[in-house]
Amino acid sequence: MKAVFLDRDGVLNPLIYDAEHGVYDSPLNPDQFSLMPGVAEGIQMMNRAGIPIVLASNQPGIAKGKISKALFDQIDRKMQRVLRKLGCYLDGVYYCLHHPEGVDERYRGDCSCRKPKSGLLTKAAEENGFELEESFLIGDGLTDIEAGLKAGCKTILVGTEKCDICRKSAELGVKPDYIAPNLYEAARVITGGG
Repeated sequence: MKAVFLDRDGVLNPLIYDAEHGVYDSPLNPDQFSLMPGVAEGIQMMNRAGIPIVLASNQPGIAKGKISKALFDQIDRKMQRVLRKLGCYLDGVYYCLHHPEGVDERYRGDCSCRKPKSGLLTKAAEENGFELEESFLIGDGLTDIEAGLKAGCKTILVGTEKCDICRKSAELGVKPDYIAPNLYEAARVITGGG
C-alpha cells in the first residue's frame, strides 16, 4: 500500500519570522501555527482517495532549547484539531526531536530518524505496511527530498524552485521527481487530478 509522507513546516504551515535571530523557523507556540493555503483541500483529496497520509518532520526546537515539550505538544494538538475541523486528517505523525548539537541532552544526538536520513519513513513503513517504492514524500527542502530518495519514494518539492536550491540540488544529485507550488497541487499529482 502506498502512503504520502509530509514534512510539516513549509508544507502544512508557514515558517514564522524570528526577528531576534533574523531567520524563519518553526512556530514556537500554538498561536503562531496556521495552515497554508490549499493544505486542507490537498489532504481532503488524498483522504478521499484512500491514501494514508503520514507527517514525518524534523522538529529540533526542544533539543535546541527554543521550545518546551509542553508547548510543542500543544502545537501538535492544535494542528490535529484544525485539520479535523476542516474535514481532513493525518493517519500518522512521526517527529524527530533530535539534534546533534542540542542543548537538551535528552534529545542531543545524530540519530537515524533525522532527515536527510530515512529513519522516520522506514519506521512508519514498517509499522504500517507501507510500500516505500509506491509512496511519495512531499517536502519544502532538500533534506526532505534526500530522505525520500534514500527511502525509495517518489518526491515532490513544494514551493518554487529557488536558484540556490537548484544549484545545491544539482551539486548533491538530490532532484525531486516533481515540483508543486503547494500541497493541493502536489495532491493533484498523486491522485491524478482529484
